[in-house]
Amino acid sequence: MNWESRGKTDRKIRLVLVGSGWRSLYYVRIAKALPQQFELCAMLCRTKEKAERMAAEQGIYTTTSIEECRSLQPDLVVVAVNKGSISEVSREWLEYGFPVLCETPAALELSQLKELWRLHQEGAKLAVAEQYRKYPVYQAMLKVLETNVLGDMDCLNISLAHEYHGASMMRAFLGEGMTPFQVTGKTYGFPTTETINRYERYTDGRVAKKNRTVAAFEFEDGKVALYDFDSEQYRSPIRKNYVKLQGVRGEMKDESFYYLDSQNEPQCEKLVINSRNIIIPQEKNPNLREVREITGITFGGKSVYEPPFGLCGLAEDETAIAQVMADAAAYARGEKELEYPLANALQDAYMAILLKEAVDTGKTVRSEEQVWQKN
Repeated sequence: MNWESRGKTDRKIRLVLVGSGWRSLYYVRIAKALPQQFELCAMLCRTKEKAERMAAEQGIYTTTSIEECRSLQPDLVVVAVNKGSISEVSREWLEYGFPVLCETPAALELSQLKELWRLHQEGAKLAVAEQYRKYPVYQAMLKVLETNVLGDMDCLNISLAHEYHGASMMRAFLGEGMTPFQVTGKTYGFPTTETINRYERYTDGRVAKKNRTVAAFEFEDGKVALYDFDSEQYRSPIRKNYVKLQGVRGEMKDESFYYLDSQNEPQCEKLVINSRNIIIPQEKNPNLREVREITGITFGGKSVYEPPFGLCGLAEDETAIAQVMADAAAYARGEKELEYPLANALQDAYMAILLKEAVDTGKTVRSEEQVWQKN
């Protein structure tokens, strides 16, 4: 197959979007907010009815023809289909010879992860849209941690993202690479008042059982990550995220850092987060009606985050995904290596697979060396 990069001299990134579900619309909103950066050439839909509806609702070009999408010669193909199909569809477009940015996780099975790595070794260009490390607040936290303010990190309590997203942030905060680990875990069911889902808000007080998974990841180098995530957590105003990271010289608790200075005197500094809220009255989805855009973050009077595309009206999640898109496009054009290499994405998906095995079996599950760890 020919995996040569396309459009190296073009400034604007030309995209074909495969998929028309909830997640795919993030990429549509990003392309509309950043027309100087991204050009959405087409959305590929499975049915004519869905294509017509997406075209009418979103004001974009849609098609059901793979051949038409291939003829457009995009710089990057974004695969945003359901989890069970992501690996297969990504592989299909890689074998056509196109660079691919796929949604998370890269695959649900170990054999599929190995197959993606094989294609990568043969020259295929695959990036995975793991956006959490690029969230403005988490990006700022990681930048502060790079100064070694806490010393060597060893223990993490994390409740901010599920499975592979959680794995990515565990490794980022603890500074872990491909270190072997073992995991034990259990899922509990608790009654919870439902408040909001992807599409609507509930105010009738309905209660349903929601699952909460608690797990311990113990790394061979002695570091530990205590994972805790509730299935209702992403949107619910009554189930909030938290992170606590402890190092030899201090700890980070959410946006606050408690540490010893060079004279071993205790200090406390907090991230100062500046933002603006944008109201979109015509938006029917309650999740999208109000956008919180981070305008800047400082720590100790120094900037640790500035909007990478300027102020453009994008929420935190979309700002993070846009950075991933730009990084993937530069990689596709041969301009740089990925900031989040494929090996990282496969490792995070592998950690999620072992987490599920530990929860399902009630046993301690140990990692094994995988092909992408030998690079």
